[in-house]
Amino acid sequence: MVEGATPAPEESPFKGKRGLVRIVHALFNSLAGLADAWRHESAFRQEILLAAVMVPVACFLPVTPVERALLIGSVLLVLIVELLNSSVEAAIDRISFEHHSLSKRAKDIGSAAVFVALFNVLVVWACVLLA
Repeated sequence: MVEGATPAPEESPFKGKRGLVRIVHALFNSLAGLADAWRHESAFRQEILLAAVMVPVACFLPVTPVERALLIGSVLLVLIVELLNSSVEAAIDRISFEHHSLSKRAKDIGSAAVFVALFNVLVVWACVLLA
């Protein structure tokens, strides 16, 4: 190590996997995350049910392929944002259940992100269907 240089932060022991092994582990971790979100997050379950209705509807609407992609993408974006919001909430709850203004701010911002994603669904679907 060079004099005066700071040591590298500790890496996760799971970061050493490469190639197909890494892809397989990532797949199983992702599936576990989806299962955990389904099991523990009622908002995620509600949004999955919403997607289960809206995605097939988007597939059968008489719209262009780009419009169909926008309709489906806006719905999938809600799920993505909800997963990220749930992960932030879980991390904050892991740190402490104690009320703290920064914890509240993080959770409120995550909730706002989900709200914006849901509003985006409304705008995209209105634009495509009313155009």
